[in-house]
Amino acid sequence: MRPRSARSLSLLIAAALLGGAALSGAESTVLPAPSAAADAVRDRQYWLDEYGIRAAWQVTRGAGVSIAIIDSGVDDEHPDLRGSVVGGTDVSGEGSPDGTRPVGVERPDHGTMVASLAAGRGSGPDDGVIGAAPEADLLSASLAFGAGARDGDVQVAEAVRWAVDAGADVISLSLTRNTVDWPESWDDAFLYAERNDVVVIAAAGNRGSGTDQVGAPATIPGVLTVGGVTRAGIASDEASSQGISISVVAPSEQLVGSVPGGGHVLWQGTSGATPIVAGIAALVRAAHPDETAAQVIQRIIATARPVTATVPDPLYGYGYIDAEAAVRAPSPSVVANPLGSLERWIAVNRRADSGSTVLEIPAPQQSLGRTGGTAVDPPAALLRPVVAALAPLVPVAIATLLGLLLVIGAVAAAVIGFVRQRRTL
Repeated sequence: MRPRSARSLSLLIAAALLGGAALSGAESTVLPAPSAAADAVRDRQYWLDEYGIRAAWQVTRGAGVSIAIIDSGVDDEHPDLRGSVVGGTDVSGEGSPDGTRPVGVERPDHGTMVASLAAGRGSGPDDGVIGAAPEADLLSASLAFGAGARDGDVQVAEAVRWAVDAGADVISLSLTRNTVDWPESWDDAFLYAERNDVVVIAAAGNRGSGTDQVGAPATIPGVLTVGGVTRAGIASDEASSQGISISVVAPSEQLVGSVPGGGHVLWQGTSGATPIVAGIAALVRAAHPDETAAQVIQRIIATARPVTATVPDPLYGYGYIDAEAAVRAPSPSVVANPLGSLERWIAVNRRADSGSTVLEIPAPQQSLGRTGGTAVDPPAALLRPVVAALAPLVPVAIATLLGLLLVIGAVAAAVIGFVRQRRTL
């Protein structure tokens, strides 16, 4: 693992309108004030027990690990988050320098909501929202999307690179572009994270918000994609998309989160499932500080509880995430990310686009120097770059096929005419 900064930080991208992208999903209902309904907050966090999070706390609560939160800004004055945000930045041009002022037209409260599920401290021993990794540090990089905002793709690329430089161990992204592909500016940013041994986690998106298929960044090789399930563990029709790149599933309905100003809301969406998984990844990194990002990801998918006989499944991936099992499992013997390599994908796909055989990518600041083990390439990891690469070629292939049919038809007509002419003679 890369040496962490003295005050490690954390990253999570909010569901937000990104140029042609769609909201990853965050429908919410305001809860009464905590003093009027204390059980409406902590007691609603059913996933703490049902997904092994409390049990994992017997080993670690995430101290010393950073989860980077790239979102609409995190209200660090919220009682549930005091002391969790150790630094930040603003890439929107609209927020505060430390990323703690909510910004944007689309869901400015979203960053605080996701931050609370990743590493909320709670407002008391049994009150307020507590995150999956309540002792992990948070870094807030505020983004703003929509009319008049800076280019969203540029903001995301800048935020990811900044988070890596700030020492993030986990990056979580709750947004989707609604396309399987992504801009080349993301190649550099996400490859920078890959080369610096950062675990990158992304939301699958929500069908209820118009996302019918998983899109980037959840289609980027090496990214751990999170799908969503109901309280009963069924793939959510409204609060989760489906696709071959889904790695694991976590709760995406009946969630409770913190909002700016000290309040709480009930909400749903893979935007909430993703920070829960990000917090669990932080627990794994805290329990096994010498393991690489590839080993952390392998732990998470290998210990997930399968839902169907098909693994990975397009709705459930490798299954329900299990925090305790992921933390306690033996060290995986892998040296490569089991979900694929962005560097390999770039070398194959961008080379054809640029006409060059040389890929210029800035070298990481730290050398990983990991050895031993064997790489694992599950079907989802192999198909993910294939889908992204072939999607733009479909229209060309169709046009070429139609052209060939026309030529064949013309040749056939000419032959028939010639034969008839010969018979006449």
